[in-house]
Amino acid sequence: MADITIDDLAHPVLTAAQRAAYEHTRSLQVDLTPASIMAEAEAKTGLQDWGAMDFLERLQLLCDEWDSDDGLTNIGRLSLRAKLLQHATSRLLIHDTFKRHPEIHAIQIKEPIIVVGLPRSGTTHLLNLMAADPRLRALPLWESYEPVPLPSEAGSTAAVDPRYQRCEEAWQNMQLMTPHIAAMHPMNPDHIHEELELMGPNFASYNYEWLSLSPRWRDHYYQEDQTPHYEYMRDVLKLLTWQQRDTARPTRWVLKCPQHLEQLPVLRKVFPDATVAVTHRDPVDVIQSSITMQAYGQRMSRKTVMTTELLDYWSDRVEHLLRACVRDRAAYPPAQSIDVPFRQLIRDDVGMVERIYQKAGLAMTDTARTALSTFATEHQSDYGRVRYDLKGQFGIGPDELRARFDFYFDAFPFLRKED
Repeated sequence: MADITIDDLAHPVLTAAQRAAYEHTRSLQVDLTPASIMAEAEAKTGLQDWGAMDFLERLQLLCDEWDSDDGLTNIGRLSLRAKLLQHATSRLLIHDTFKRHPEIHAIQIKEPIIVVGLPRSGTTHLLNLMAADPRLRALPLWESYEPVPLPSEAGSTAAVDPRYQRCEEAWQNMQLMTPHIAAMHPMNPDHIHEELELMGPNFASYNYEWLSLSPRWRDHYYQEDQTPHYEYMRDVLKLLTWQQRDTARPTRWVLKCPQHLEQLPVLRKVFPDATVAVTHRDPVDVIQSSITMQAYGQRMSRKTVMTTELLDYWSDRVEHLLRACVRDRAAYPPAQSIDVPFRQLIRDDVGMVERIYQKAGLAMTDTARTALSTFATEHQSDYGRVRYDLKGQFGIGPDELRARFDFYFDAFPFLRKED
């Protein structure tokens, strides 16, 4: 496939379909309030028991911050509200399931393999690669978005799960509105997703920062102990395991999330027997990839693309993630963890997985090797096709930006050898 250069990143030239979407939503009134979102979720599920109500403060904060953002288009507001509604709906369904089946809590999430690393540092490829191993359980996107079916759809005999169908329709619409997203980060229903999505029904995680620049939310997240949210996520993994209890689906999970970089002590507290693979990549590569993807998405969600703001926000955010990683990397001892340099992963991804498996006490069988090699071959063109222009599009040269991360290169000197 040909490389992709986005020439209109800061000043988008919209397609006919994009312009039509703008016109269609221009006059809509988008109610970004907890009351409207919760009422719609209750009507959708027929449920009213929300469980512990501490989530309401977090939901209110998100609604207030996004509702006061006059730079959002109506498409942006609709998208953000839809995510909050999705999480509110799932919260009701999850709480109801636990009430009816308290035995779920007795399930143990044993010895998960967890990929930890900066966004755009190979975590997605590594996770999806290991998910190809039939002995491991992973979280497909469609299931992460709707872990529990609606009451009206429970036990559905349809050829395609309605939740899967909704995710596929959203993916098709995303490709229509922002067609280059697939080359940056595939979001098809079968794509293996991050478990932080399962914190969403508790209205938690840094995921909301990816949906829209949210400094108030970020500051709240920094100040709040994340342990309860990791425990919530773990419990939803138990629920998912329980839902497939009568199938041959494996119960050892493979997971990943960049947020874990700044929550390693919490991760260790909640998953003490995990094997952790920490990916490492030049932060400049990570930042330019992340902000290009977000700037591209802003052509639909914002009235003006915020290139300067994205650079500042995510440079700071990546630094925060990396300083926490340097401080807390030893939370997982060498017997349970391994560092994964990006270029080594790209050169020999299946070999790197074998090294991770050795840490995890999982043999690399012929069947597993064949499954991983087949996946690697079939998906070798999924990534790396977008050409970046940090200086031209964001006004800063790679070397200038890289200088602020000397502390990270000093802590992990093997990164300098990769250059």
